[in-house]
Amino acid sequence: MAPATTTKGGKVRILLGTPGATPEDPITYGAPCGFTSKSLTLTKGLEETQVPDCLDPDKVDWIGRDAVSLSMSVSGEGVLASESVETWLDAWESIDSVPAKIEIEFPAKTIVWTGNLHVETFSAEAPNGRRVTSSVSLQSDGEMVRTVE
Repeated sequence: MAPATTTKGGKVRILLGTPGATPEDPITYGAPCGFTSKSLTLTKGLEETQVPDCLDPDKVDWIGRDAVSLSMSVSGEGVLASESVETWLDAWESIDSVPAKIEIEFPAKTIVWTGNLHVETFSAEAPNGRRVTSSVSLQSDGEMVRTVE
């Protein structure tokens, strides 16, 4: 038996993009500082249809399911870092989604999703005498293209 090849939490990155000065310039990606925990959820929307038995119409129908949509949600939490608070606030205030990359780095490969995300929620918790923490949730806006590097 061979052990599973795993990765650590620091190898999962949420990167936000800054467009270049012109449309021809590449987008520059950077990971806002402060997260101590991140989460990625991939969702497939399904529609259900009852499928009858043609030979026995009185038989209880089985449910057929058709995939109708894909979605990605990303969240992170940690300390509210001065270096990144305006990045998150700017993205939250934007009427448009922001360019983003989500990376999961393993020893032999890195899985990357590239597309646009909306900052859905930004929250800060400020307990007296302790560091301010924050949490951010993002939702995909259109296709998130997966590549393996």
